[in-house]
Parts: sequence; structure tokens; C-alpha cells
Amino acid sequence: MDKQTITIYDVAREAGVSMATVSRVVNGNPNVKPSTRKKVSDVIERLQYRPNAVARGLASKKTTTVGVVIPSVTNIFFAALARGIDDIASMYRYNIILANSDENTERKLKVFNSLLASQVDGIIIIGHNLDQRLVDEVKRTHTPVVFAGGVIEDPEINSVVIDYEKATQEVTDLLLKRNRKVGLITGPSEYMNNEVRLNGFKNALAANKIEFNENLIAQADYTEKDGNVILDGFLAEGVDSVVVSQDTIAAAVMNAALDRGMRVPEEFAVFSSNNSIIAELVRPQLSCIQLPLYDIGAVAMRLLTKLMNQEEVDERQVVLPHQLIERGSTL
Repeated sequence: MDKQTITIYDVAREAGVSMATVSRVVNGNPNVKPSTRKKVSDVIERLQYRPNAVARGLASKKTTTVGVVIPSVTNIFFAALARGIDDIASMYRYNIILANSDENTERKLKVFNSLLASQVDGIIIIGHNLDQRLVDEVKRTHTPVVFAGGVIEDPEINSVVIDYEKATQEVTDLLLKRNRKVGLITGPSEYMNNEVRLNGFKNALAANKIEFNENLIAQADYTEKDGNVILDGFLAEGVDSVVVSQDTIAAAVMNAALDRGMRVPEEFAVFSSNNSIIAELVRPQLSCIQLPLYDIGAVAMRLLTKLMNQEEVDERQVVLPHQLIERGSTL
């Protein structure tokens, strides 16, 4: 018998039981006699039967599968979030389909619609690059969707984030009170988190009676190779410290300063975000806004399980606490 075509009917026939009994064994239902369970399990093993999630879904209207759209499988930041999602998914017996969008909006729309076509029960979208077209697509679908890590100020959207505005204001204020001239490096232009970070930066300047100057902002449509370009712009403005939205860019700018013989943090200080492993691998180590990455993923998955099961949800936009961790790049 071709194992690719083996169905629940084949197992039931070989074991001499009903398909309902096979289903109960597969799903761990306790209402099966031990002798029958063993007989069915032996046949399942011998035939190498693997239950088909989509086929099960025809009866239950559920596939017990969740789609996770991740911007980049090589980015450590997103990997930590995905781990939190996966652990909670396993706890609630959901399978995960991981889809990589390559930090590209068009591809993100494509993989989102591909997951919907696969009849997943729910979708988690990780990341900051949240184009309005994607948000509109999410609002059109009846499939539950949760955004993890991205700021979307829309009451119809489910999300789990930190207060990026407050965190940026706290860091900027900390550096200003040390008599530093502070610059801000935001993410790529399409990142929705940019606006709230910029608001936090402006709030800190206003609280310290410092006039805002557009030249204090660098929009990081750069790569890690552009550390010198970013640094040149800030040094021309007399900036001697920066708040950065990405650890990789923060490391690149700090390395550019060190390569020029500048002392870090005495002559140039760097305060980054995310607190990925990169922050501890560079020397000096990066001070960071610490996001509870694992918790963001875990809470997003738990919120999604509630939505998929139509449970009561107290809060659709969850804001988790953050911390400021100072290391050698500012101390």
C-alpha cells in the first residue's frame, strides 16, 4: 500500500474498528479501551499513517494550524519572538507554518494570502514593516490575526508590543541629562514604529527645553555597511550620542566611531534597542532598550488562541513592560 495514499479509512479497515475509533486514538481521547488503543496504534505505526490536518478540518472546520509571517529568518530579533510563539502553540496543540517575507511588503502580502488559502485557523505577523495595504487586508479577512512587535494605532487590530514612544523618551532624556547632544536613528521609512519613536524623541527634547532639528534624525534606509555615512551626518551636527532602533545599525555606527579612534562612550555614546545577542557580542557591549521578545511572541500566540476559539478577550492591544539596560556603550 502506498503510504502517501493511506487514509483514516485504511487504518480503520486494517484494525477492524470504526473511523471514529481511529480518530479518538489519534486525538488522544481517553474513551478508548487500552486493548483497542494498542491495536489501532500498531496499525498506524505499521502503515506509517499521518493524519491530514486539512482533511480533519473538513469535519471540524479547523486545521489546528497557525501561520506565522516572519520578516527574515536570519534576524535574531525575530527568531526570539518566533520561539515564544512556538512554545505556546505546542502547549495548545497547534502546528506552525512559518512563512518568510524577506522584509518585503509585496512578498508579505503574497505569503499572507497564501496562508489564508491554506485555511490556517489564525495568523501572527511579526515585525515593524507594516504597510497600510497589509493592515487593510487583515481587516478584510475573517481569519483571526495578531501583530507581534509592530505598532498599529487601529482599534480593530490585535497586537502585542511595548510602549516604543515611552522607551525612546526615557533613553533620550537619560542621555540629555548627561549633557549629551542626542541624535535618533529610526528604522526604514516604511516602518510604522518610526512615528512613535520620533514622538518620544521630540517629547524628551521639549522636556529638556531643546529645540528640535531635523538634522538630529537619520532614517536608516541604510545597511550595516553604512555606519560611516550615518556617523558623518551626526558629527557634522555636533551629535555625540545616538538612540538607535536596530542593534545591527547601532553596532555599525559604534564600530565606525571606534575605527576613527573615537572613545566610546566618552566621545560618542550609543543606546540601541531590541537587546539581541549582537548587543553582548560587540565591544564595548551595547546599552539597549530590552524588549521582552519571548513574551511578545508567547502573549501574541495566547491572544490568537482566544480569538480562534472565540473566547472573551479583555485587551486586543497588549502593551508589555520594557527595561533599560546600560552597558559599555554609554557607561
